[in-house]
Amino acid sequence: MKPSAVSPEDEYLGEHHVYEPHRVGLPRLRPYVREIWRRRSFATELAHTKMDAANTDTVLGQLWLVINPLLLAGVYYLLVSVLSNGQHSGLDYLAHITGALFVFYFISGSMTNGANAVTSSGRLIMNTSFPKMLLTLSVVYQSLRRFLPTMIVYFAIHFAAGLGVGPELVWLVPVLLLATVFALGLANVLATLQVYFRDTAGFLPYFVRIWLYVSPILLTVDQIKDKFKGLHPINPLYSILGCWSSVIDHGEAPDPALLAQAVAWSVGTFVVGALVFMSREREFAVRI
Repeated sequence: MKPSAVSPEDEYLGEHHVYEPHRVGLPRLRPYVREIWRRRSFATELAHTKMDAANTDTVLGQLWLVINPLLLAGVYYLLVSVLSNGQHSGLDYLAHITGALFVFYFISGSMTNGANAVTSSGRLIMNTSFPKMLLTLSVVYQSLRRFLPTMIVYFAIHFAAGLGVGPELVWLVPVLLLATVFALGLANVLATLQVYFRDTAGFLPYFVRIWLYVSPILLTVDQIKDKFKGLHPINPLYSILGCWSSVIDHGEAPDPALLAQAVAWSVGTFVVGALVFMSREREFAVRI
C-alpha cells in the first residue's frame, strides 16, 4: 500500500518531516521558526563542538583568537602610519583600527564559514531532518563567541588611549546586534550560493580583502566618504562600522541617518538571506 504523502507545509507540524528536494518554495514560517527555537541547543552544541575541534575553547586557542587580529591591526597601523607620513598615528588611531578590525573579522568570519555551512554538513543533512538554518545560526554564534574575547584587548587599548568611558558605550550592544543580524543574512545567502556554485567560498577571500580597504577600518568614516563620493552608501559596512566608530572613537551616539542606514542594511540582508535559504533548502540534500 502506498503511504500517503505529507505536504511540505506540514513538515514541522507532526512526527513526520518530509522534504521534497525538487520543489522550491517557502515552508510555513511560524512552524519553521518554532522548530528552530526548539532545537536552538543543537546550534550552540554544534558550534561548541567545532570550537573544541579547533582548540578555540582552550586558553591558548582563546589567546590566538585575540593575538591574530591584534597582530593584523598592528601591521595595518604601521602601514598606514608610514604611508601617511605620520598623519595617522597615536594610540587613538590604533584603537580605531583595532575596534573596527575586530568587528570586521566577526562579520567576515561569519561569511566565509557560513558559505561552507551546508556543503560541509552533507552527512548530517542526509541523515537528519531539521531546519537547515540551524547550520548558519551555529556558524554566526561561533563567530560571536570568538569575537567577544577580543573586546577585552580592545578596551585595554581604549583606556590606554585615554578615550574614556561614558553612557554612550551602551550603544555598542544594539550596533553589535545589527552586525550579527547582517552577518546571519550574509551567511544564509552565501551558504545557498555555495550549494549551487562551488567556487563561491574560493572567491570570498579576495572579496573580503577588497571590502576591508573600502570600509571605515584603515580610514575614518569621513575619509571614506571623501574618497568614495556618492558610492559609500552602497557599502553596508560604511554605516555599520560608522555607527561602531562613532561610539568607540568619539564617545557619541550614532548619527541617526547612519543608524537608519545600518538598520536598513542589516534587516534587509537578513530578510533576503532567510527567504533565499529557506526557499532552496529542500534541494540541498540532492545537490551536496
